[in-house]
Amino acid sequence: MKKIILSAAAILAFGFASAQETRFGAKAGLNLANLGGDVEDTDMKVGFHVGGFAEIMISDKFAVQPELLFSTQGAKSEYSEDFGGMDVNIEENLKLAYLNIPIMAKYYVTEGFNIQAGPQVGFLMSAKADAEASAGGMSESVEEDVKDQMETIDFGVNVGLGYNFGENFGVEARYNIGMSNLYKDSGDFKATNSVIQISVGYRF
Repeated sequence: MKKIILSAAAILAFGFASAQETRFGAKAGLNLANLGGDVEDTDMKVGFHVGGFAEIMISDKFAVQPELLFSTQGAKSEYSEDFGGMDVNIEENLKLAYLNIPIMAKYYVTEGFNIQAGPQVGFLMSAKADAEASAGGMSESVEEDVKDQMETIDFGVNVGLGYNFGENFGVEARYNIGMSNLYKDSGDFKATNSVIQISVGYRF
């Protein structure tokens, strides 16, 4: 993990030292989040991300883009259980909020279109789990703060595509592949973040 951080810092330092132009911007968009690793039978959870970035042009084709993003993630699941001959429908929802710092290397294939990849470190801001059970027209829900059960730092790798419409507006599609186990003391069981992000950005 330390090697990832040091490599990202080296890339960023090189970018500022070699920069031809630096542009700042803001971005926001949709998250389609789930859990990977050994987790099964969960569904995508819709969330969002919002934050800022700096695009540091190293050459006409290559740029480094550090970002600071608030991101809501997690997963959900729905299933039924038989309790005393009664089918009870259960909906579970894991709600995670991170402050993510991706550092993306961008290569411009054309003037507008780019491919990108890079590491990411995330800091867990909150973690809550809620469940709702319903049967016979009645329902009951509970919510629990589970942050103390989870690791506070998450490492991952991003890959994606982007397209700039002129000088200011752009869109991106990105996939975050979580590398860290989210839960403390989970033994051999591993749960990781898995997030698809679709963003709209504006460069100043």
